[in-house]
Amino acid sequence: MKKIIFLVQGSSAEPYEVVFQNDDSVLSATCTCQAGAMGQVCKHRVSILDGSASGLVSGNESEIAAVTSWLPGSKLALAMSALVEAEADLEKAKKRVASSKKQLVSAMHP
Repeated sequence: MKKIIFLVQGSSAEPYEVVFQNDDSVLSATCTCQAGAMGQVCKHRVSILDGSASGLVSGNESEIAAVTSWLPGSKLALAMSALVEAEADLEKAKKRVASSKKQLVSAMHP
């Protein structure tokens, strides 16, 4: 099993510990931030998975490449891809709603 630990400065005084593990191509990620502790998506894990060193205070930026190299073909990569697609769909839907509201207002005041 491979394990990489990052310290990320977030809104708390103490940095959050973000841990990535690769066990026989099964990738897992945990974070000690409030969202991570509650089993929710947190920006700290996603940021590192996206290759960003934003907020990193542990000095091991070079290990981000190792973590991202574990992604291809993993369930985590598929889930991230599904989220990106869903967020794009949501943006399109928001634009359609805004446009429909404008059409409705225009129809009310011919």
